[in-house]
Amino acid sequence: MDVYDQLLGWQRLDRRMLLVQPVREVGRFLPALIGVALFGRSAEGGGLWGIFGVVVPVALGLMRYATTGYRITESRVEVRHGLVSKRVVAAPLDRVRTVDLTASPIHRLLGLVTLRIGTGQAGDKNEERLALDGLAGPAAAELRTRLLQGSVSAAEPDGSPVADEQPEVALRLDLGWVRFAPLTTSGIVIAGAALGVIAQSFRSLEILPSVDLDRAERLGAFALIVLVVLGILVTFCVLAVVGYLLTNFGFVLTRRRDDDTWHLRRGLLTTRETTLDHARISGVSIGEPLGLRLARGGRLSAIVTGLSKKQQGSAVLVPPAPRAEVDRVAVAVLGISGPVADPLVRHHDRARRRRWTRALLGAGLVSVALLLLAYAASWWLAALVPVALLVGAGLAHDRWRALGHALVDGYLVSRSGSLNRRREVLHTSSVIGWTFTSTYPQRRAGLVDLTATTAGGRQRVTVLDVEEGLSCELANEATPGLLEPFLA
Repeated sequence: MDVYDQLLGWQRLDRRMLLVQPVREVGRFLPALIGVALFGRSAEGGGLWGIFGVVVPVALGLMRYATTGYRITESRVEVRHGLVSKRVVAAPLDRVRTVDLTASPIHRLLGLVTLRIGTGQAGDKNEERLALDGLAGPAAAELRTRLLQGSVSAAEPDGSPVADEQPEVALRLDLGWVRFAPLTTSGIVIAGAALGVIAQSFRSLEILPSVDLDRAERLGAFALIVLVVLGILVTFCVLAVVGYLLTNFGFVLTRRRDDDTWHLRRGLLTTRETTLDHARISGVSIGEPLGLRLARGGRLSAIVTGLSKKQQGSAVLVPPAPRAEVDRVAVAVLGISGPVADPLVRHHDRARRRRWTRALLGAGLVSVALLLLAYAASWWLAALVPVALLVGAGLAHDRWRALGHALVDGYLVSRSGSLNRRREVLHTSSVIGWTFTSTYPQRRAGLVDLTATTAGGRQRVTVLDVEEGLSCELANEATPGLLEPFLA
């Protein structure tokens, strides 16, 4: 970086990234390098091709380091990339919502971190480019403070330094919570993906477990199926627990009162630190998937204003944990207990009939398909028809019990779902608009879906199947004056 850039305040990444970027580029070009190596065996001058295949990625890594720079002015943060086509991505400091510090094992070995800046920009592409991969740990921590304070100087208006108060620990991971890992959808996905990779590796390497057919025949088909199912379940549980620990080991959630921020740290091999400005948190979302709910567990995420869908993982406040801990942290974040603990308003009986109709219609279609398969293939499939009807009835009843809403202490509360139940709490000051949606069956029943539009989290909080007249009253009470131009 030349003297002119230094005068303008441009800074480079840490020099230790010169050890990381070339290796990373070689990894990205690994398939091409394998092709070059195979080609070199059958062509003259293969050694030159191999050298060329390594030199190019290393050169790209060095250029990536040399052409990346950043600077912070009084009003914005800028990140610069590119050699031939130079690109500068900028964001106002007052739009900074979150700052993530991530360190892979090689980064931790060199004392480096990757800093990602979450802003309220509409494009996820721009969000991804506001990342500085390769800052020294202390420099990244200082930069995080400056970004979240919205100014270059981390000082009070009178020029005095900010008091360094001891952070309050709001939550610390209990290793006993790994029992919730197999009960989450993410745990099942992680375990399934890992199991698929292991099975594919065995097949590729032609490593197959030996099976004693005579012994299997003596056990019987039913016993063999039971053993296989138990083995798969045990494998799934172990892999889910490993994934839970890799992601959440060392999870600590703290709050600093001096700069009013929430800070969380987690990760075993790759550590991740996230800092959230409390002023940007407009609500919380309590997730209760069916498995966690049966085990009296849950998880908690913050609804952060302007956070893109790609960065929702940055807003995790409580991993799968006991529901009591989830509620306690939710109350601590909101400052009041009403939106978390108060009972919700039950919906009209027409909403209950709608849930039963939809659930039993789906169960009926499954039952018809099972009967057709039983007629065409095997009669025992007909025994699953009562099971399908019972499952449909159970889902209908559970979805009806979950359905509810409330307006408590300036917060809109909505709860719905069965397999993935969610209780969302949104401050009414963050509502920027309302959407009323009604399908033909809903119109016949006099029901609508009321959606509060916001710039945080999933961009909306929806109250399902509420009465038409009540929906207008609820929206007008939550945001007085916002709907007046549209009301007769």
